[in-house]
Amino acid sequence: MIERQVYRMPKAGSIRQLELRNETLEASRPDEVCVQVRAIGLNFADIFAMQGLYSATPASSFIPGLEFSGEVVAVGAEAGNWRVGDRVMGATRFGGYVSHINSHHRYVLPLPAGWSFEEGAGFLVQGLTAYYALTELGNLRPGMNVLIHSAAGGVGILANRICQKMGSFTIGTVGQAGKVAFLRQHEQYDEVILRDRDFYDKLMRSLDGRPLQLIMECIGGRILEQGWKALAPMGRMVVYGNASFSSHGSKPNYPRLFWQYLQRPKIDPLRLPTENKSLMGFNLIYLYDQTDLMHSLLQGLQDLQLAPQYIGHVYAFTEMQEAIRLFQQGHTVGKVVVTV
Repeated sequence: MIERQVYRMPKAGSIRQLELRNETLEASRPDEVCVQVRAIGLNFADIFAMQGLYSATPASSFIPGLEFSGEVVAVGAEAGNWRVGDRVMGATRFGGYVSHINSHHRYVLPLPAGWSFEEGAGFLVQGLTAYYALTELGNLRPGMNVLIHSAAGGVGILANRICQKMGSFTIGTVGQAGKVAFLRQHEQYDEVILRDRDFYDKLMRSLDGRPLQLIMECIGGRILEQGWKALAPMGRMVVYGNASFSSHGSKPNYPRLFWQYLQRPKIDPLRLPTENKSLMGFNLIYLYDQTDLMHSLLQGLQDLQLAPQYIGHVYAFTEMQEAIRLFQQGHTVGKVVVTV
């Protein structure tokens, strides 16, 4: 058994209840490896889970966190060909905010040569999100015109790189002016738009007569509605998040959330055949139970040989709360990673 440090929530509701504790980790099972965690990737799903807005969140005490990287320190007798000392990156259905973790051997992958632990911790969840949304649901094909929201975030950056590999025309959107300059300097979007009152007009000018065929939608509200309006016949909108419902505080602002819920865009399914458009949504946490599919997707993602994730912000393990607060404010670019 190992004495480890963990960030645990007594129950979902308020991020202020996230507490650093010492706990005993039981010996790994025969089909597991024990990983000494070196880096943890933060995701918006973590925030929604801690605030109680994520349907997959455990009802009682839980440890947040969906992805990590580190070194194998113990190997079960039925855990395949892993060896102590192997550098790995892994995905977990919660439980990632820890110094050590037991993981089924199929949920860890070798850390690519030359990648840092920070880069490994920032790849799996957002890479799978981008790849699954674009290729499986979005039916991405060479030459397509794609709108990518939150373009300076982890999913947005990897989505753009996947699209560029496919020869797609990409339009990235951001909510802050400073991120426009970041994207133009660091990422190869064909067009970059600041989301403001003139968003729709800017989008149409950027398209310049091209049909908008695929939208990576994670904003919601007016932006979702205007994107749907701009979507061409036979186009697809893939919804994988809703940033407009996020809160900058430790707890959700329920009156504001209720008002936003009442004002949310409403797309009539009876009109879909007439408009000839598709609206799809998914939640990556459910892919965790589809191990074979997950590995198939990961193989396709790795075959693209993308550059490692852009790591924009790194915090120490003891600074978890500070990292979460920055992440909530929406001022980050690339991936936010906590090192252990």
